[in-house]
Amino acid sequence: MIVQDVINHIEALSPLAYAEDFDNVGLLVGNKNSKLTGVLVTLDTLETVVDEAIDTNCNLIVSFHPIIFKGLKKLNGKNYVERVVMKAIKNDIAIYAMHTALDNSILGVNNMICEKLGLINRNILIPQAQTIKKLITFVPKNEAETLRNALFNAGAGSIGNYNHCSFNTEGIGTYRGNENSNPTIGIKGETHQEAETQISVTFQRHLESKILKALFKTHSYEEVAYEIITLENKNQDIGMGMIGELENAMSETDFLKLLKSTMKTGQIRHSKLLQKNIKKVAVLGGSGSFAIGAAKAAQADIFVTADLKYHDFFSAENQLILADIGHFESEQFTKNLLVAYLTEKITNFAIVLSKTNTNPVKYF
Repeated sequence: MIVQDVINHIEALSPLAYAEDFDNVGLLVGNKNSKLTGVLVTLDTLETVVDEAIDTNCNLIVSFHPIIFKGLKKLNGKNYVERVVMKAIKNDIAIYAMHTALDNSILGVNNMICEKLGLINRNILIPQAQTIKKLITFVPKNEAETLRNALFNAGAGSIGNYNHCSFNTEGIGTYRGNENSNPTIGIKGETHQEAETQISVTFQRHLESKILKALFKTHSYEEVAYEIITLENKNQDIGMGMIGELENAMSETDFLKLLKSTMKTGQIRHSKLLQKNIKKVAVLGGSGSFAIGAAKAAQADIFVTADLKYHDFFSAENQLILADIGHFESEQFTKNLLVAYLTEKITNFAIVLSKTNTNPVKYF
């Protein structure tokens, strides 16, 4: 195996197309074609983590957070970021980060929090916009089924719990090729009429190149007529945060005790208790103040997140409880998720769970 083989599995779980614009994700250090010796999974890439990779003979570090977030102008070891990158390069270790690409996955960070808290009836809290596209193309009627199947096999036509979804309209297409044309059907210089089927299929944004490759490979025309439209439909499988329900409602204090124990946090900073039971729970791993309004709109009883500032707590406005459990604590189980996923996908290599505690925050 090579490094790229692991990347292919990771990006099936969390396509980079859905990372936030501000983020820096993907292969940050190393050669994607390097022969793989082992994979170390971590939340953060620190010098001690690189040392751990060396000790465990892993030449690929899969990290949730990107070690390189802003542009590097120098590499002289004056800060921990530069030292990590230098040590990784010196020891031929690749570093891959997924961050908000995994945040936005329905099977990612927030789903893991929901799993730990036992939440049911889960949905994305803030579905990401403009992630669904539509392909419209025209094909000779007798080739329509072959083309549809090729598009379906490439991932087009999946809507919720259904696949092989398309809309088809029959009509007459016309064209005339110039002197440089080489038509597969008809004669250049002559106007040709062909019984055609218009095929419309939707697909997720990250599949566009794969869909177009299938279209051009399967279609018989020299020049393929097609349109791609970005839809405004909300994608219920991609987005920030999740909201779910407890099987049985709990008192506020009982839920906070459960939260503290389950998420292994030294403290929970929270807004005013409202003296009502907790049933509906919104979660967002990492810095989640931007989602307070969405949690309110979803009528959550409590919003579990991290990195809330003083004035953020006023935003609760007696509509819900805001609970800050700590940044590391909210994302700590992400590496367990990745190890389990990669272990299932890659059976001939040991996927190593990093033993290094990278939490920079300590509690007294």
